[in-house]
Amino acid sequence: MRARREFRNRRDIEVAVLDALVDRHDEGMTVFELRAAVDADIDTIEEALSALKDEGLIVVEEADTRVLIHADERVVPDPSEAVEEDASLFEKLRERFGL
Repeated sequence: MRARREFRNRRDIEVAVLDALVDRHDEGMTVFELRAAVDADIDTIEEALSALKDEGLIVVEEADTRVLIHADERVVPDPSEAVEEDASLFEKLRERFGL
């Protein structure tokens, strides 16, 4: 699942982190699980997490002996919403020229 469209206008790494967190919204993720899901080094992920936390787009909670990160509720799309996939450049050109 992908983060809502209005939250996708940011750095690629931040979008990748949000998408990973939305996929596992109910359970949350540790920093190490995010590292496995997102193709970036730990420092880059931590910078993205810091920016997302400053904007209130993620929630950090301590559960047992682990720190779990969740996407904020407003980032998670409603299951009844139709998910629009971003059209590729080829699809946009094909549509524009009627091919």
